Amino acid sequence: MRLNRTIHAGGNGEWETRQRLLDAAGEIFAEQGYRNATVREICRCAGANVAAVNYHFGGKTGLYGQVLRYAHEQSSAKYPPPAADKNGTPQRRLLEFVRSFLLRMFDEGRPAWHGKLTALEMIEPTEALDRLVAQGIRPRARALESIVRELIGSGAGSAEIRLCAMSVVAQCLFYQHCRAVITRLYPDFRYDSATIERLAKHITRFSLNALRPRRRKAKGRRS
Repeated sequence: MRLNRTIHAGGNGEWETRQRLLDAAGEIFAEQGYRNATVREICRCAGANVAAVNYHFGGKTGLYGQVLRYAHEQSSAKYPPPAADKNGTPQRRLLEFVRSFLLRMFDEGRPAWHGKLTALEMIEPTEALDRLVAQGIRPRARALESIVRELIGSGAGSAEIRLCAMSVVAQCLFYQHCRAVITRLYPDFRYDSATIERLAKHITRFSLNALRPRRRKAKGRRS
């Protein structure tokens, strides 16, 4: 798939060229994946010389890594996960975590390729995944595990907490990875803001109902 548009910026400086390359590369990588995307097409869409990718990023691999980082930073700034020290119940923080997760995946603003890029990276991982996990995914995983630990109680082991946290995330990812099937099964299903809010509440409620008996078991193990 070729993108038939050129990304313009208000200026001709090096910063503007670098930003145009990031914007163009984000769209193309999200549509075609790392392996199928070409530097030539990215530069054409960015209105930049082919040599600019090497100058600014050291090549296609460096550009891809910076695109992942840029998309992560932008989506995190727009939809930050709940703060670890935020006042409120763990139930409320779980809802906020799920809501921000869904909003980052299905964001349609600019740049809106974070969800697509992450999904593609899960299917065909590159060397950039290690950095993405270290800088973005692992801190959020630890934050979710902390919320789950509060919900279950200190009697639960680390393995159980990890499994429960992954089950929460799996519910969110389902709506991204199975989107093509969902929209065919249920043509009236829309990925709009109202649906995302409804999904966030449903996933939270479903997860809390599953965690509640585990809390009783954890209490039993302590007694």
